[in-house]
Amino acid sequence: MTQRNAYVPAKVLAKAFAAGLALLTAGTVAGTAAAASDPAAASRGIDHNRELQACLTLAERKPSEAFESALTWQDRGGGDLARLCQALALFHKGDFKAAGARLEELVPALGKDDPKAAASLLGRAGWAWLRAGDDARAERLYSQALERQPNDVDLYIDRAFARGEAERYWDAIADLDTALAKDPKRADAYLYRAGAHKALANDRQAIADIDQALQLKPNDPDAILLRGNIKAQVGNVAAAKDDWQLVQRLAPDTSAARTAQINLDRAAKYQAAQAPKAGPKAGPNADKAPDAKGGTDKPAKP
Repeated sequence: MTQRNAYVPAKVLAKAFAAGLALLTAGTVAGTAAAASDPAAASRGIDHNRELQACLTLAERKPSEAFESALTWQDRGGGDLARLCQALALFHKGDFKAAGARLEELVPALGKDDPKAAASLLGRAGWAWLRAGDDARAERLYSQALERQPNDVDLYIDRAFARGEAERYWDAIADLDTALAKDPKRADAYLYRAGAHKALANDRQAIADIDQALQLKPNDPDAILLRGNIKAQVGNVAAAKDDWQLVQRLAPDTSAARTAQINLDRAAKYQAAQAPKAGPKAGPNADKAPDAKGGTDKPAKP
C-alpha cells in the first residue's frame, strides 16, 4: 500500500527531514551542553546548532559532502549532533541500513529527556529500515515511537505503511482508522486506506475512501490514478482511461502522469488484442481488464 512512494518521494523525504530539523530544539540544549563540556570548542566560538542546520541542508543536496563535513565537525566537538547529520546524510545517499542503525543509536542521547525528540528519531529510523526492506524492524520502531507520542497521527500512518509492506492490510487499516479518528481531515490517510482496501479487493470501500480524499483534496492526481486503477481492476477500462487521462491533464510531467501513460499504453494493447476476438467466439477472459500499474498497494522501494 506504499506505491505512493513512487509518486511523491520528494514529499516523503521532505517529511522525514522536517522531523530531523524539528530536533533543532532539542539540539539547542545538547549543543550548548557540548560546548560547555568542550572548552576548546567554546573558545573557537562554534555554534553547534548553526552547524547542524547547515549540515542538514547540505545533506539534502550533497549527502557525501555533508557526511565528510559532519566527520570534521565531530572532531571539532560536534558530538551527537554531528552524528545525527551523518545519519541523515547516509539516508540521502541511500545507505538506509547504516542510517537506520545510527539513528537508533542516537535515541538514548538526543531523546533521553525529550519524548518528542525520541519519537522523531525512532520514526526516522523506522522509515530508514522500511526503505531498507526490513518491515518488522520498522514496525517495531514506529511502535516504540508511538509509546512516546501516542497522539502523533503521522506515526500511525507510517506504521500503517510498514504493516502494508508486510501485506498485513487489516492491521494497516486499523492504524489508518486511528489516524483518521484523531484527524479526520487527513486526505492522505483516506488515500492510503483506499490502497489497503484495494489490495484486499474491497473495491467499494476503496472508492468510498478515494471520494473522501478527493473531497478534502480536490483533483489530487494520486487519488484519481488509484481510482482509475480500481476501475480497471473491476473491468471498467473505459472509465479507467478517463481517469488516467485526467491525471495527465492535472499533473503533466509527474510520476503520476507517467504511470498513467503506462496504464493507458497497456489498456491500448489489451483492447487491440481483444478486438479480433469480438463476437460469439470471444474467449472466456475477453472481459478481463489489463493489470494497472501504480496506486498505493506496493512500494517501489520510499
